[in-house]
Amino acid sequence: MQPDFATRLASGERIEEPVAIVVAHPDDESLWLGTVLNRLSNATLIHLTDGAPRDMRDAARLGFDTRAAYASARARELDAALAALGAAPRRLAYRFVDQNLVFRVAELIERLRGDLAGMRAVITHPYEGGHPDHDAAALAVRAAFPGEVIEFACYHLADGERVFGRFWPDPHALEHSRLLGAEEQARVDEAIRAHATQQEVIGGWRPTEERWRRAPRYDFTAVPPPGAALYDGFGWALTSAEWRKRAASC
Repeated sequence: MQPDFATRLASGERIEEPVAIVVAHPDDESLWLGTVLNRLSNATLIHLTDGAPRDMRDAARLGFDTRAAYASARARELDAALAALGAAPRRLAYRFVDQNLVFRVAELIERLRGDLAGMRAVITHPYEGGHPDHDAAALAVRAAFPGEVIEFACYHLADGERVFGRFWPDPHALEHSRLLGAEEQARVDEAIRAHATQQEVIGGWRPTEERWRRAPRYDFTAVPPPGAALYDGFGWALTSAEWRKRAASC
């Protein structure tokens, strides 16, 4: 019997079967999957948003006059990051507006159904209230793909702070991890630094290991497992309560 896909990711082996990686933003691939991308010989990397919110606060703070200019900068950063990782997956860019995915989730699910057909597994975000687009990715993948869904550890709220690179524990979801060697850490660091516009958010955090697990069953209409959403503290127009209302209407 073949081991589950999370176990295979943690083993460090090269994987030949077709696999999709579905991430919300340019930089998610570098932060959470930096060493995986060049071990997947037949990977499709799908970015759901262009990384640029309609609210121009982040863009203006970084010196961009338009949302399009900010999105273009993030696309260039992604190219540099993938080059640093030595990764050349097949790439699809849906280009939805950042922080807006849950409002387009029906369309998102329909597009994913076609693009995920025939995949051995899909790797994506957990539902944890870290970012509304992360949660929308988790919801849409589960709705679109009937096969094995694997999560990578991302970020969420714990003890009043943002926690990077850890799962909110689930007794029914066994975690698998792999320590990164020194060369791998250096390569991932270069990729993360390529996302220059995101350094204020990322700060000095760098992964020393990567974590995966088979996606547990979520109730996307319930409060995320940590009991609160990190992004409710950001002052964004979209709240977790509104997100759940939209998710319930899918």
